[in-house]
Amino acid sequence: MTIGNVASALWRVGGGVAVLAAASMAFGGAANAQAKQQQSAWVKLCEDAQLRAKGADGKVKNEKKEICLTHHERLDGNTGTVIVSAAIREVKGSERKSLMVMVPLGMALPPGLRAAVYTPDQWKKAQANKKIDEKKLKPLSLKFSLCHPAGCTAETEATDQLVESMKTGGGLMILAVNAANQPVGFPVPLTGFTAAHKGKAVDNKLYAQQRGKLMAQIRARQKKIIAAARKKREEAQKKKN
Repeated sequence: MTIGNVASALWRVGGGVAVLAAASMAFGGAANAQAKQQQSAWVKLCEDAQLRAKGADGKVKNEKKEICLTHHERLDGNTGTVIVSAAIREVKGSERKSLMVMVPLGMALPPGLRAAVYTPDQWKKAQANKKIDEKKLKPLSLKFSLCHPAGCTAETEATDQLVESMKTGGGLMILAVNAANQPVGFPVPLTGFTAAHKGKAVDNKLYAQQRGKLMAQIRARQKKIIAAARKKREEAQKKKN
């Protein structure tokens, strides 16, 4: 499974009406500079969680740790389902970081995912469906770790080199294989990643509120689409009669 020229040809896969998540909306009342840095929906979210770990005595115990996600998600503007999400996960006190990617259900699990960071120039070529020199890419393999109603998540270690390449990159191209054994591309722009990763975490409550508003807007749009389709069917039925 290649990720260069195949991915560029699949740039618009997962398209339709897509919207960015509530990251930029969560900065509505913040400083203007903060608002500008979130145009791509990259956002840092942090919270304290209880993690199980072995102590010095070898016994497993719960420890309170801060977990931060520098996170991006893209939603289908008609249904509200997640088209793709990507995040760098960091646990305070741990040197290990993870790259986590979630894609919709229906993807083949054994192959996992492939991902590659594109330079800004390569990203522009991919957007224009131009040929990419695969030899210049450094593909990653991600193994699926969890599936749930919203999708399936795959992950791999996020080395310092990977994180730095994301800071200077144009985009992250994700490649999956669907149930029909066909490649499916999920492009993730990296604009705003550096600012989000280096910056402070957003207020979780504010983020949740803004995301809730966004989902309400999507539900309202969905009702209009359903109503329009019903009206069209009824008019067509009247013409037949």
